[in-house]
Amino acid sequence: MSPTQALFICFAPRYGKPSYFFPAWGRLFLLILLPFTATCSAGETTLSLDAAFPGGNIVLERVEGDNVYLKPDLRDTSGWWFYWNFRVRDISPGRTLTFDLGNPNPLGVRGPVVSTDNGRNWSWLGVEPCKGSTFTYTFPKCPAVHFAFTIPYVTSDLHVFLERWKHSPCLAVKRLCISTGKRDVELLCAGSSSDPPRYRVLITARHHACETMASFVLEGLLDRVLAEGDTGNWFREHVQVVAIPFMDKDGVEKGDQGKNRRPRDHNRDYAGESIYPETAALRQYVENLSHPPCVALDLHCPYIRGERNELIYLVGSPNKAMWDNQQAFGASVQKANDSPLPYRPTDNLAHGTSWNTDANYKQGCNFAQWAETIPGMRMAASMEIPYANVGGAPVTPESARQFGGSIAEAIRSYLKDTCPVQAPLQP
Repeated sequence: MSPTQALFICFAPRYGKPSYFFPAWGRLFLLILLPFTATCSAGETTLSLDAAFPGGNIVLERVEGDNVYLKPDLRDTSGWWFYWNFRVRDISPGRTLTFDLGNPNPLGVRGPVVSTDNGRNWSWLGVEPCKGSTFTYTFPKCPAVHFAFTIPYVTSDLHVFLERWKHSPCLAVKRLCISTGKRDVELLCAGSSSDPPRYRVLITARHHACETMASFVLEGLLDRVLAEGDTGNWFREHVQVVAIPFMDKDGVEKGDQGKNRRPRDHNRDYAGESIYPETAALRQYVENLSHPPCVALDLHCPYIRGERNELIYLVGSPNKAMWDNQQAFGASVQKANDSPLPYRPTDNLAHGTSWNTDANYKQGCNFAQWAETIPGMRMAASMEIPYANVGGAPVTPESARQFGGSIAEAIRSYLKDTCPVQAPLQP
């Protein structure tokens, strides 16, 4: 290891281990000077790597020549997970680096995503530059390059979406609560402004902070509800959609995994007294409604790769009547789906199969289980949308938004066909 590489590591206490090449007093001095950015230089070659931005997450272990050794920052995650998101700045155009994430699991089926315009646009790097736990990248001429395991989505992205609809009389932006980290947690009401509306639908996302593709699906759903046309007009007349974009607001901004958080994650916080402000406030909000929701959908992303993790599916209830309604809703989604992402109700995960067993919920009650108990609830479920690949089709912001629009169409047809009158579901 060169002195320059040792300096690189010493400059990144948040993301890596101090180098033994420096005495303790020297390491302390450097850590005080520059606590959040790793920087090295050799002649005219400069490299800066960090995750000090909303949604950022990485641990820098060491640098050996053009090989950079990294791993996800697990923080309070119980067990292993795969979220990572970092940037590289001040690097000579044409230089090629190899990034090693320690094992192949943090790399999805389309490799990492890359942005050369500060996160405004992203593209899948593909599998060709990937080998085992590594990927290789040749840098173009630009100020910074961002890398992530999937396409990020943070509060600033939500604000871009809301700005597009700020003049719509059919969208109200409210505050659900203040997070533990003193951040506003948004609550969106779209569609009907009648009080009460004929139907109310509850949509949530990001109970697990790293599951970013759920946010693009939610955008597409709301776009369809708010747009002019038959579907938007029908929602404005009949349905109020209540949406919580970030159920783990702090985790989204801090770049936390969120999945399997200690002592429990946000999607295991719906029994007894909730420990998170978001879940406690949502439960209270629904309890105070004179006309509760009859459809509830919680948007998630599955494991990063493999088997059914590359399928869109609903997570089945152990309640036979609810499972039947979930399958009926799934049929509506399949019929309405005009997106490039395929979906089949036969891919839905029945209770008692794969990971959907009672043993998986020992940590606590999840959103869908709680939503089933809401008076008048007809269909409550979690829906898993893969990070990168669905039946061979790439997951992108646009394809995810299109699928979200299809969900809006499915909600419309499901309510019209199966819920002419709200009534409690019989067991």
